[in-house]
Amino acid sequence: MYRPAAFVETDLAALDALIERDNFITLITVRDGAPVVNHLPVLYRRDGDRIELRGHWARPNPQARHAGPATAIVHGPHAYVSPSWYPDKEAEARVPTWNYAVAHLGGTLETFDDEAALAAIVDELSQQHEARAGHAWRFEFERPDHRVQLRGIVGFRFHVDDAVLKFKLNQNHPAANRSAVADQLEQQARDDSRDIAALMRARTPTEN
Repeated sequence: MYRPAAFVETDLAALDALIERDNFITLITVRDGAPVVNHLPVLYRRDGDRIELRGHWARPNPQARHAGPATAIVHGPHAYVSPSWYPDKEAEARVPTWNYAVAHLGGTLETFDDEAALAAIVDELSQQHEARAGHAWRFEFERPDHRVQLRGIVGFRFHVDDAVLKFKLNQNHPAANRSAVADQLEQQARDDSRDIAALMRARTPTEN
């Protein structure tokens, strides 16, 4: 990933926040020289620099047989930035851009079909998202009709070796520009725009 120095993020707490906001990742493996791409919800765990993702595929998914090297993309918020928002737009001949936060995680996939481990993933994911949806469905391991569904999935653990974060938030602009862009984004209807504004505010230095 292209990362100018101004946009490099090294604090893994920023990755924690991205996953907390949206744990629906893009998972990429390579077979026969071609990328294989899937989009999956995951469970996230970090202990210092040690990071692990857990999730599952439908068993017929070809990627379910792709243990080994992989890349996961964690998608953060993103927003269009109009050059008309910059106070110095005429003097500097500013052009449009896009602000965003994203993480690329490189590591190794380990697959499994252990029933108890699969049940734990389904249960934890459902608890997490049922709570957000305002409901309370639970995976019930003691029910045969629930347990038999586990035969249709393959689980994975993704052991992360390298976490590369990019937070492109107008850090290469004067403070007045950053403040003006954040002001405009806070007024937009999209949640992503307002989230980008919040990230910009949090990362604006106290001095220009």
